[in-house]
Amino acid sequence: MNAAGWGLYLLAVLIWGSTWLLITFQLGKVAPEASIVYRFALAALVMFGWSAWRGLTLRFDRAAHIRFALQGAFLFCLNYVLFYHSERFISSGLVALICSGIAFFNMFGMRLLYGQAIAPTVALGSSIGIAGIMVVFWPEVRGFSAGHAGWLGIALAAIATFSASCGNLVSVSQRRANLPVLQSTAWAMLYGTLLTGLYALLAGIPFGFDFSLRYLGSLAYLVLFGSVVAFMSYLTLIARVGAAKAAYVNVTVPIVALILSALVEGFRWQLATFVGIGLSLLGNLLVMQASKR
Repeated sequence: MNAAGWGLYLLAVLIWGSTWLLITFQLGKVAPEASIVYRFALAALVMFGWSAWRGLTLRFDRAAHIRFALQGAFLFCLNYVLFYHSERFISSGLVALICSGIAFFNMFGMRLLYGQAIAPTVALGSSIGIAGIMVVFWPEVRGFSAGHAGWLGIALAAIATFSASCGNLVSVSQRRANLPVLQSTAWAMLYGTLLTGLYALLAGIPFGFDFSLRYLGSLAYLVLFGSVVAFMSYLTLIARVGAAKAAYVNVTVPIVALILSALVEGFRWQLATFVGIGLSLLGNLLVMQASKR
């Protein structure tokens, strides 16, 4: 992967690693679904505005809008709603471990839908990286309760991960149809916002708001960086290196989140933490050095 690819990769990892902490500032007075609607509605507005200012077309045919709507449903609606609710039943560490499984979903999805061979080095690197995440979060994995609530949380997180992978694979379809990343993402976020809003209305979820500096500041960061910059970087990375390799972003993100947790929340690193991070970095090197198929 060249320098530009590494730049996109690191940008997505660093920003999404920080959003784990910022999302906690969104929880409380405002329902998660409402926060998701605010986040992606504002992000879509920013991206539409940026596209218009640059004189880029926002008019696309029906086939393109079908792709946009599918990506919005999978990547900016179902994915986020289910992840938020999964953390009601299982720990964030377990959610992170399940989310990292998107690397495998993307590999097999690329093989099934696009006929792309599964590179052994990418498969090995992803396996090592996910094993590293399991080592890091082993105390939470070991403390998992196998009751109804626990299995429900795992099911929600697994479906959310599969949904995110579907959104990634739709992105590949968009690139193969020569649809621009910026406008595609803007439309997909708009469709995702509308679908999440519709779900919230049907479920009777209130659209409250929190005018505290904590909520407004975290919302601004999640809109501009966690949504616009990070998703543009990640989806552009998919176009450059493929969905299988780009998915390793989700394996590395928890490592950044742990570092920030140690700095802000007093998380204490143990031997297992260092071993797990070492495995994750080794997996990263294997995945990124693999040739693009």
